[in-house]
Amino acid sequence: MHEIVLNLHMHSRYSDGSATHDQIAAAALKAGLDAVIVTDHNVWVDGPEEYYRKNGRKVLLLVGEEVHDQARNPQKNHLLVFGARRELATYASDPQNLLDQVNQAGGLAFIAHPADPAAPAIGETDITWVDWDARGFHGLEVWNWFSEFKGHIKSKLHAIYYAFNPALSGFGPDPAALHKWDELLAQGRKLVAIAGSDAHALPARLGPIRRTVFPYEEHFRMVNMHLLLKRPLGDDVALDAALIYATLRQGHCFIGYDLPAPTRGFRLTVHAKEKTGGMGDEFSTQGGVTMQIKLPLRTECTIFKDGQPVKTFRDRDLCTYNTTEPGIYRVEAYLHYRGKRRGWIYTNPVYLRA
Repeated sequence: MHEIVLNLHMHSRYSDGSATHDQIAAAALKAGLDAVIVTDHNVWVDGPEEYYRKNGRKVLLLVGEEVHDQARNPQKNHLLVFGARRELATYASDPQNLLDQVNQAGGLAFIAHPADPAAPAIGETDITWVDWDARGFHGLEVWNWFSEFKGHIKSKLHAIYYAFNPALSGFGPDPAALHKWDELLAQGRKLVAIAGSDAHALPARLGPIRRTVFPYEEHFRMVNMHLLLKRPLGDDVALDAALIYATLRQGHCFIGYDLPAPTRGFRLTVHAKEKTGGMGDEFSTQGGVTMQIKLPLRTECTIFKDGQPVKTFRDRDLCTYNTTEPGIYRVEAYLHYRGKRRGWIYTNPVYLRA
């Protein structure tokens, strides 16, 4: 497997971001990313998808869309669309029709910030997803950095504090989003968890105090997706985009909070009687199953089965767990950073069947 680091869910000047696609790519290169997906609100921008290069490095910039019904009041139901390669905002008023159109176009659909609190102090409303009867989405954005930031803002002073101390605002996915994901998995639905920066790089001002809230490069060093590809990225934009989207669809990926410590190199490997695999794969429990966890440094991690913790390891970088019980298993890892215990790694599930 070939690991790449991808940052997704961000906005350019085509909607409510502050940078061009060229500038976003430049920030991604400085942050050491391999790929980014720009998702402007209700506009699919055709043209900027390409490899951007500088000083011997390259980053692949892809374009998706964040679709929502602008006429709805209050705002709800934001959907991240990847790989559809066509404008879909015209279907935003009906979430089910929108999802049907995404699937007909061969795209991927992820519910954006499924639990997104209001922050009246900075004029932000609650934009939680509410139409849970809709079918056809491929996963949920369980960790949205900007939503988490909003959740800390109880006053303008809080906004200033966290704008100048962004590293203090990251603790992990929204517990309600994680719970909803586990609930949907328990219904037999194979859904992929992703994390998004929701980067805007917004210039803010309060009296004489001025600050760009989360510049792109700063955001790109925080919460990322780590994808395990079947081959390295090459130079063909269309082929490499298809590979990235196929990997996301299969759930061969994990969420990494790369600011406290790099998560590159983490692995969850499953050895079963009939095959060896990892996140997103299915295995038979006949003959027993062994899970091996490799962490980039010694820390704490927990194995969850059907949403409940079943085993915790402390101060370990290699962990082994044997089971014959069917279920949906995933791993969370934690570390201490800036005086607080924080979520560090969140895997997609492995599916053990009887």
